[in-house]
Amino acid sequence: MSEVCVRNLAFKAGQTMKVKAAINSDASCFSINIGHSENDLALHFNPRFNAHGDSNTIVCNSRQGGAWGSEQRESVFPFQAGETFKVYITHNKDSFQVKLPDGNVVTFPNRHGDDMYNYFHMDGNAKFVSIKVD
Repeated sequence: MSEVCVRNLAFKAGQTMKVKAAINSDASCFSINIGHSENDLALHFNPRFNAHGDSNTIVCNSRQGGAWGSEQRESVFPFQAGETFKVYITHNKDSFQVKLPDGNVVTFPNRHGDDMYNYFHMDGNAKFVSIKVD
């Protein structure tokens, strides 16, 4: 398991975050989290190879005050164990758009509605390589 946590990262509406990571060859899942803290996440992006009863499914959710919201499941799954990937997360005022490695886009509502988030966290079966906000 590889874990990265960045605080005081200004990710504002209108910006795009590029995340690059290498997936473990025996991966079951990994997650990318954006919000204000671990208990206050505007976006929980969780590709699951085989975890929590899901297989080759992307699960998105949000968390407020430690309570999870309703999960959104995506059947598009362009991730491969043992490979390096890049995703581009665009923060719009009303949603997050995650451009996947194959060009498909997953849209998840910005349930918090905030213009800026300063917390980035990634963990699971992937090794963090880089992050860039434009």
